[in-house]
Amino acid sequence: MLAGWISTFIAAFILGGVFAWSAGLAYVTYDTLLLCFVFQKTFRLVRRDASQKAAGGRVTLGVIVAAHNEAVVLPTTLSALLGQTDPADAIIVADDGSDDASDVLLEHDYGLEKPALGQLSAASRLYPSLYWLRLARGGKGAALNAAMLEIETDAVVTVDGDTLLDPGALAAMRTAFSAEPELVAATGVLTPVCSNSFGGRCFEWFQTYEYIRNFLSRYAWMRLDSLLLISGAFAGFRRGAVIEVGGFEPDCLVEDYELIHRLRRHGVRHGLKWTTQVLGGARARTEAPGSVQAFLRQRRRWFGGFLQTQYWYRDMVGDRQYGALGTLMLPVKAIDTLQPLFGLTALVILLGALVTGKSALIIPVSGVILLKIAIDLVFHLWSVHLYRAWVGEGTRARFGLALLAALAEPFSFQILRHLGAAWGWLYFMTGRKRWGRQRRVGVIDSIEAK
Repeated sequence: MLAGWISTFIAAFILGGVFAWSAGLAYVTYDTLLLCFVFQKTFRLVRRDASQKAAGGRVTLGVIVAAHNEAVVLPTTLSALLGQTDPADAIIVADDGSDDASDVLLEHDYGLEKPALGQLSAASRLYPSLYWLRLARGGKGAALNAAMLEIETDAVVTVDGDTLLDPGALAAMRTAFSAEPELVAATGVLTPVCSNSFGGRCFEWFQTYEYIRNFLSRYAWMRLDSLLLISGAFAGFRRGAVIEVGGFEPDCLVEDYELIHRLRRHGVRHGLKWTTQVLGGARARTEAPGSVQAFLRQRRRWFGGFLQTQYWYRDMVGDRQYGALGTLMLPVKAIDTLQPLFGLTALVILLGALVTGKSALIIPVSGVILLKIAIDLVFHLWSVHLYRAWVGEGTRARFGLALLAALAEPFSFQILRHLGAAWGWLYFMTGRKRWGRQRRVGVIDSIEAK
């Protein structure tokens, strides 16, 4: 794959016509094939009720809120959790060494007594299902592991401190784990929210349609029993399975993604028919970056962690014992490691042609780009239609805005995504692990706007 990328760059200097843009042709072809795959695998959402009904015994369900300095948004998150139509049996706030006003908030507003470091508090005197696990700073993975050992429910939902669940979200999670004993991990469907600034609204607009496509893609891979990407911001896990494989990996930059690889590997090696799902009925809103700097930092971490996980589990790629996961999903993910580099290379070659006035390249490439934009327009509209059929009408997705996003994205948001991924490559190669923090305002703004 790396040789192929280098070859497409060299082609710009030795080939003529549209083939000098081989990097762009490879990028467009690959992306279009993926769109066709998602279209084919998600088509049945139009005519099928994707909801589930519990077939087995009702599982107990707990929630872990991993939080570090989230005092600003934590009340909103907890309010949504405590107001569920099917409340959790236990909620643990895993306080990962916060040094803001989190302790004052939990004591005064939620009736919790401050426990010793490393200890779990008694139940809240105001909310009997609520507990406080006070920890020294160790990172999200370590905080989740500590809370996983304290909670005693059959299934556990992890929720980030800046994620707001819809009222029926936990009910959908409980139903899914009750219905399928072999389900070990499930992801809810997330909607991004950003600040009310102009830049925040622009980023929310682009990310809304990006998230729609991404979650439809997860549904497509789920149909092949190959879903790997479970969003830790709102995810459900079979507690016993997580403990069996050793919990979350604190040294991984994307601990949720890595855990699913380990669960799938363990299941195959031990003859367990473990499955993963994406649940259209489990919905939530989550904080998303609303500025260029914050967005690039987020994508740097996501892509760096993606590369880290791909490297750790490279032996699974092409392995037939994992079924479609090994022979299709993981090879696609291997290609995805270089997709941003192909995209940026295609951009550089095209800009070079524009500067030097190479009309023999610019004219045919313009035709390819226009055709790709037309395909993306159709897919954007189809995606919104599918998404509404899947999760219901309570979505911010609009057909007109989807059209505008499809037109503007290739020349703006898509380039930023690739730049963030290229930065992730740099951080992965250098082994650096300082990722920065995101300023949390979008969830608050979304509530105040109601």
